[in-house]
Amino acid sequence: MDHPRTDALPPPVPSSGDGPVTGPELTDGELCDRYARVSTAAVNDVLRAGGLTRQVIPHAIVPVRDDMRLSGTAFTIKGAKSLQLDGEMEERAAMLEEIPEHSICVWDTSGDDESAQWGEVMTMAAQQKGCRGAVIDGGVRDTEKILDLGFPVYARYRTSNGMLGRFRMTGWQTEIRIGEVTIAPGDFMVGDLDGVIVVPRALAEETLIAAEKIEEDEVGIKQMVTSGLEPRKVVERGGYF
Repeated sequence: MDHPRTDALPPPVPSSGDGPVTGPELTDGELCDRYARVSTAAVNDVLRAGGLTRQVIPHAIVPVRDDMRLSGTAFTIKGAKSLQLDGEMEERAAMLEEIPEHSICVWDTSGDDESAQWGEVMTMAAQQKGCRGAVIDGGVRDTEKILDLGFPVYARYRTSNGMLGRFRMTGWQTEIRIGEVTIAPGDFMVGDLDGVIVVPRALAEETLIAAEKIEEDEVGIKQMVTSGLEPRKVVERGGYF
């Protein structure tokens, strides 16, 4: 459901720099758990009302299974096509050891269209660190085994090609860009069947609270619609479509 009435939406940013407008600051775990219960559409509408209209990851990046949802903080990874092999596995190990709890591994592949940057064993290692999912502007392999592990992965394509000798990481935990979206380490990633949206870290709590309010208000709006109320009357009573 679209929400064109921006005046009905709480602003995602407080008017001062004093932090969240309601309650104490939430932990990352609390934010992740609550974001997992709101839709990307509601989050999108809050960010749009605050003037942020370029926060959606390209729609070609989709969940490997439709019922997957993800929410967590961005652990950013950058790489590109490369034939170089020396020390590559050691770099992968170093990256995996730095993954923090409640994170989403987010891969900027510099447009790679050949390799799988994510697979079963990497999934297992990431899960051991408390990682909550992966978003890859590239490929995934071992898809059936990843599905068995219950790990949310969003990717552009599937392939049996591993990245060894085809692709190499150039760094991690730096600012990256996927499509028109700039992602900084620690930004919140929220994904459902409509795709993935990026919430700037500084706005995470305010955006969450406003998105929850939208979904709470929609309960009443849906009741008006199912009761047979004319759309004009719904709008007159503060509803939207």
